[in-house]
Amino acid sequence: MTSTVTTGPRPYLLLVTTMLLWGSGFSSSKVIVDHLPHPVVATLRFGGGALALLVALRLARRGGGGERPRTSRRDWARAAGAGVLGVFVYNLLFFWGLSLAPAIDGSTIVPVMSPVLTASFLLITRTERASAARVAGLVVGAAGAVIFFVGSGGEAGGGQGRLAGDLLFLLSAFCWAAFTLLGRRVLAGIEPLRATTYATVSGAILLALYSAPAAVEVAWTEMPAHVWLNVVFVALGPTAVANVLYYRGIHAVGPASASIMMFVVPVVGTTCSALLLGESFGTVQAAGAAVLLVGAVLAVTQGRLPARRRAADPEPVAGESPSGH
Repeated sequence: MTSTVTTGPRPYLLLVTTMLLWGSGFSSSKVIVDHLPHPVVATLRFGGGALALLVALRLARRGGGGERPRTSRRDWARAAGAGVLGVFVYNLLFFWGLSLAPAIDGSTIVPVMSPVLTASFLLITRTERASAARVAGLVVGAAGAVIFFVGSGGEAGGGQGRLAGDLLFLLSAFCWAAFTLLGRRVLAGIEPLRATTYATVSGAILLALYSAPAAVEVAWTEMPAHVWLNVVFVALGPTAVANVLYYRGIHAVGPASASIMMFVVPVVGTTCSALLLGESFGTVQAAGAAVLLVGAVLAVTQGRLPARRRAADPEPVAGESPSGH
């Protein structure tokens, strides 16, 4: 017999803070990409994030008490392998897209399309049942995506560069969806914080190796102070702190409730991009974004709010957060 876990407002406060950090990370990353090669930006963000997560893991070990759970080589290898896709490949595509398209586009495409693609794969593989509401949501979401991409290249302020960037954002969303699905296997023998740390560290190492030639060419002493401030912010806030808060929050309320709050990210992201960077959607893009968001919410929620999490519910899945945002 299971018992319902009672939760106060604190877990939701953690999740809201997470969504604010993730949403603001798009515009902040755009500021850095305008001054540095995109592979270098990805390395700075996730290299710093990896260091912060290692510190968080160390503190968690000290504060946990008792005997530390051992991580087998197989568990470590799974987590590190997931980092190749969810950190290395994802961020190369994401920051490449950010160098071509406005941050406002990425803040809509990535956090909204990722759950849509994840749900689509689960239905195609028959891992989950195809309810009428979910299928309708996926169809509406797909229609919204088509409208959005048509607007990317066909309106003032759009063009082929913006469309190419948006397609790279879509590819990064595919990577994140695959990373989410891999997370179920990764978490079979390792807790979320440890899995996230190992994945981030392995991805950051590959990013550092890949970006080394470009980093050598950077005039580091000429970097404006505001760029360095944004580097520190995205490494600590949207990357390290947000991940820790996210897993603590969904441990209390469950992944279903947390998935609903994920749709706060595009709202925060578009607001920050508009206010801080002066970016905007064209009419067609705005219409497509609205249709896409409605479809995504319907596909994820299936037209109903999630039930309260019970003690026997599964732990959150590594990769169910857009940690690249």
